Amino acid sequence: MSGETARAMAAFQSSRRYVLAFLIGIICVLLIFGGSLHDGFAHERIESFGLAFILVGIGGRLWSILYIGGRKSAELVSTGPYSLTRNPLYFFSTIAAGGVGAQTGSLFIAAFAAAVCAAAFYLVALREERYLKKTLGAPYIAYVERVPRFIPDPRLFQDQAEVTFKPRIFNRTLIDGLVFLVSIPFFELVEEGQELGLIPVLFWLH
Repeated sequence: MSGETARAMAAFQSSRRYVLAFLIGIICVLLIFGGSLHDGFAHERIESFGLAFILVGIGGRLWSILYIGGRKSAELVSTGPYSLTRNPLYFFSTIAAGGVGAQTGSLFIAAFAAAVCAAAFYLVALREERYLKKTLGAPYIAYVERVPRFIPDPRLFQDQAEVTFKPRIFNRTLIDGLVFLVSIPFFELVEEGQELGLIPVLFWLH
């Protein structure tokens, strides 16, 4: 990989991390002042499902990075999660973002968080695809024609006997993923602050 190529790919990877961090931060700040119209039982169930989505998102991101870590612009990766969707990291990040939104106890906010995340990553994916078509050429173009951009197609699953990965990249992805879990105590504190009247509830949603 040339120095210019490596720098370009590093810029893409940094941009997706910044986009994810920015989106989660904005969603958390905005939702401090939102409340759920669901009763206590339904509220807790939504939070529980949200936790499951967060764990699936973290696990999926780790699964994806095992296959792609450090190789995205150097070679075509089309096995494991990358045989199902061209952007599994973005897909699983969106799942986790929905789980973060669900910690408010609102289905609307969960869907909104996932939709905003998906829209932002869609734009990043389009930019990456233009770059990868030039870098990887015909094999990547054929891959684009065969595998969906975002929503996984289980019928396409293919795997390989073994994979190699860089622990540094895996560990960084793990730390990034664990940030999603911070939403759980964060929104519990927000709810407590709302109940005590310390945080005003400016809007209510289902």
